[in-house]
Amino acid sequence: MPPVIRHAEPADLAAVKAIYDQPSVYANTLQLPFQPQAKWQSLFEPQSGFYNLVAELEGQVVGQLGLQVMQNPRRRHAAEFGMGVSEPFQGQGIGSALLRAALDLADNWLALRRVELLVYSSNESAIALYERFGFEVEAELADYAYQYGNYISALVMSRLRNTA
Repeated sequence: MPPVIRHAEPADLAAVKAIYDQPSVYANTLQLPFQPQAKWQSLFEPQSGFYNLVAELEGQVVGQLGLQVMQNPRRRHAAEFGMGVSEPFQGQGIGSALLRAALDLADNWLALRRVELLVYSSNESAIALYERFGFEVEAELADYAYQYGNYISALVMSRLRNTA
């Protein structure tokens, strides 16, 4: 059964926090472990150009994607996103469903030309997912973040929508 993708509601706060409390999830973001619930509250407050999607499977929130449209007038054609999928559900198409919904929103409703992201170069499964959806590497940032006692590199990736 495919997941239901929908806009996140305030009642989803605890479930989203639980996803990002999992070691393999926070390790692949800039989040630190042991974040208070108040840190996640901002995802559920109205923000200009921010779209907060969740993936629900049999009534359980198992993934989250935040799409932020750039607010600078010269960058309103672009958005960036970040996402996380609960450990037991990784590799089961949840990330694909979230990304497909976000790109449909970007292409068909928000008239975005560019969607971009940052991913650690060691996160091979995420990179493969993004490449399947047409994202390409634009740059590598050396020693970008600190993870498990080491500095790691990150890739800047983007997908440009052909408007011709």
